[in-house]
Amino acid sequence: MEPLIEYLARGFMVMLAISMPCVLVAAGIGLVVGILQAVTQVQEQTIAAAPKILAVFLVIIIGGVGFIKILTNLFTDGMALAFNVVPKNANYVLSSDYYKYTTPFAGEMNDRFNNDSKIDDIMKNPGKVPFIDSQQKMRYLPSSRTPMPRPDFVETNTILGR
Repeated sequence: MEPLIEYLARGFMVMLAISMPCVLVAAGIGLVVGILQAVTQVQEQTIAAAPKILAVFLVIIIGGVGFIKILTNLFTDGMALAFNVVPKNANYVLSSDYYKYTTPFAGEMNDRFNNDSKIDDIMKNPGKVPFIDSQQKMRYLPSSRTPMPRPDFVETNTILGR
């Protein structure tokens, strides 16, 4: 677990290293422009925003190559961790028969197909799909979760295939 936590901490440090120059430049420009506005008594919002945007844009252009190198190194180390360290560590790897002892969707899915006798026929004859008999076509059951209006004449004929 330690390599993963170390990698997470390194990710936070990379995030700070990339964002810190932009934040510090924006704060410095905001402070200077704020002092100038207080001295000249010109209180215009666009005067404060435009230099900040321009300065942050310049920081991104100047430091962009370095930011990309930092992110590339983090990504490369992450892939090495994911493909070299984690599979060799017994604490992270599941056994090959893990699926036999789990039922991931047991509480979420209903077992409506387990009791149906036609499913065995469908599984044995994959090319021959049985058609619904006419009594099942005529039966209309609204959904139990949402109210559903009865289909009109055209929809009924489309459903029944007339």
